[in-house]
Amino acid sequence: MLDPKLLRESPDIVRAAIAKKHLDVDLDAVLALDAGWRALLQEVEQLRSAQKATNNDMARLPKGSPEFQAKVGEMKAVSAKVKEREAALKTAEEKCRVAMLALPNIPHASVPEGRTPEENVVFSTHGDPAGASPHARPHYEIPNFKNLFDFDRGAKVTGAGFPFYVGDGARLVRALLHFFLDEAGKAGYTEVNPPIFVNAASATAVGQLPDKEGMMYETVSDSFYAIPTAETPLTNFFRDEILEETALPVYRCAATPCFRREAGSYGKDVRGLNRLHQFDKVELLKWVHPSKSYEEHDKLRDDAGRLLQKLGLPYRVLLMCGGDLGFAQAKKYDIEVWAAGQKRWLEVSSCSNFEAFQARRAQIRFRSKETGKPELVHTLNGSGLAVPRVLAAILENNLQADGTVKIPAALAPYFGKDTLSFA
Repeated sequence: MLDPKLLRESPDIVRAAIAKKHLDVDLDAVLALDAGWRALLQEVEQLRSAQKATNNDMARLPKGSPEFQAKVGEMKAVSAKVKEREAALKTAEEKCRVAMLALPNIPHASVPEGRTPEENVVFSTHGDPAGASPHARPHYEIPNFKNLFDFDRGAKVTGAGFPFYVGDGARLVRALLHFFLDEAGKAGYTEVNPPIFVNAASATAVGQLPDKEGMMYETVSDSFYAIPTAETPLTNFFRDEILEETALPVYRCAATPCFRREAGSYGKDVRGLNRLHQFDKVELLKWVHPSKSYEEHDKLRDDAGRLLQKLGLPYRVLLMCGGDLGFAQAKKYDIEVWAAGQKRWLEVSSCSNFEAFQARRAQIRFRSKETGKPELVHTLNGSGLAVPRVLAAILENNLQADGTVKIPAALAPYFGKDTLSFA
């Protein structure tokens, strides 16, 4: 959520942010609701003041006197007016709050202009895509792929995009998660095992509501949401709390299943492990001091990229343009791994800085050592990493002539052997 003071004093900054993100938001309507709410608030405060003055006058008058009776009538009229306008104020306040939730975060000055993913900027590249196995092919075309990754039975049990991982397929997923978690621990992140369902308040705090309702699975009876990422429960860990400044930065990580409806996804990009409705991911999350925000963002990006380096997978880092930035982010890097069989880049991590946007919604603050007053933290998160597409790249880039896959040296101790066979 944006600072209301910014909206009132510098609406052009908010208008420019909406334009840079190419979002359809009626800022004038929000400004009108805010102005209406503030006018009502002023009216109610004046009525309350008049009510208090009348009450004080009555206290000085003899009970039963004509003057006292006149004041009683006056008090009843003022009280009725206060009750009526307070009800209107409550309605106006709620409308204003909902409208404010529809305003996107302000992009950082370094975010490039652009409307589409094609206008994202290549920030850096790592490794040589040409160094992949000469036998590379799309992972879903590897002979006997279905022996380890059973999409047909998953579709029977649940639906498309919910595969079974079988035998060494399941073992490889587990190996990747353990590898990612161990590396996160070495980088200073404390592991958390969070809930995988959250309430609407938690989803609203991180900016998924009211922006991404169509992407999430919701339970009918309880109105809980299956998490699209561990960012949601992790960020809310400190909701409505005040941390000591000396506690910052706080690093946390979590391995969870993630659930996404992926409405509207179709075509070749959804084949095999490329796009699933349920998948496993390790999330990295930080609560940081605002003065260290972008230094910590760079470190987060490097923490995620280092995992691909250790797995020997070529990757590139994209700096997202305004139109591909997302509703809640101030700045975002996407990390894409090279899948040699498909001859394309696959996103495996988004590293985002939200500045105070989520913290204001969630009221996550720290107590300043200098002023002693609570201030909003900055929140950052990134995938470290999402399993399916990393797995796809490992299968494709390391496919051998005999149809087996060479397991990266860093992963082999977790997998228990250095070769994966589909037989």
